[in-house]
Amino acid sequence: MHTKEKLPKDIEERIHLLADKYGAMGQDLRSYLDGLLYADYLTYWEYIHLDVLLSLQTPLTPFEDENIFIIYHQITELYFKLILHAMRQIAEHENLTIDFFIIQLKRVNSYLDNLINSFEIMIEGMDKDQFLKFRMSLLPASGFQSAQYRMIEICATDINHLIALQYREDMQAINADIATKYKYLYWKQGAVELASGKKTLTLKQFEKKYSEELIRLAQKYEHINLWTRYQSLSEELRAEPELIQQLRQFDVNANVKWPLMHYKSAVRYLQKETKDIAATGGTNWQKYLPPKNQRVMFYPELWTKAEKQMWGKTLDL
Repeated sequence: MHTKEKLPKDIEERIHLLADKYGAMGQDLRSYLDGLLYADYLTYWEYIHLDVLLSLQTPLTPFEDENIFIIYHQITELYFKLILHAMRQIAEHENLTIDFFIIQLKRVNSYLDNLINSFEIMIEGMDKDQFLKFRMSLLPASGFQSAQYRMIEICATDINHLIALQYREDMQAINADIATKYKYLYWKQGAVELASGKKTLTLKQFEKKYSEELIRLAQKYEHINLWTRYQSLSEELRAEPELIQQLRQFDVNANVKWPLMHYKSAVRYLQKETKDIAATGGTNWQKYLPPKNQRVMFYPELWTKAEKQMWGKTLDL
């Protein structure tokens, strides 16, 4: 008669730990072991939902390069999700240490670096004639409508730093509430009709879908955004050069390099010698995209007067 070998001690210990775990929840370990016994092996393609992921590209035209346009924007949104994941951990960490702060900021900058370095796909990676044709089927949709990027801005800094330059001092002087300040955020200036100055349909659609959510997020992060969390550190920790460097790099990546890449792309596809071509959402990209015009800084307190004056005019800050 065959005698089963005794289980190794470490396996027995794990079984006891599992029994304690499920017992504490009023669950029967035997049932879970049965489930494990009959369950199939996990595969890579199932775990990451690969078939679903690769089926999410639905071009509206027969032009081949529209697929490139769709896929790159989907990649961008996934990177934005990674950035928000890192920022949330900083914001909500109960015992925030400088090491954890720096680690998560490095991740944020790594994600942004990858996006910035890969944006050449949008600049030179599509046939210009194809783009100018298939883009007309996208009206009035626009990359301007990326809510995740607005979330990144809100989670990064005090909302006062995001108010349009012409309203910034007035909003701070009257100590307006978050909902009021939201009406004057800088990016709304980039979604007005060139001729009338009225809100574009692109902006109206965006506000209808996301404004309430973004206002709630700004209220939630009013006292836990990255700038507030930085200020909550001791004076000694706030002076840590690596932390300051990562915050400054984040500022430049998000508010200089990233918009400049978009501007470079817009110039390639939308600028002609005789007349500029309107963006799909009708946004005034010529004035909106150059960072020297918006002068948005997440952390103006970390920059010198000379650096602020050069903001958006150079990458060497």
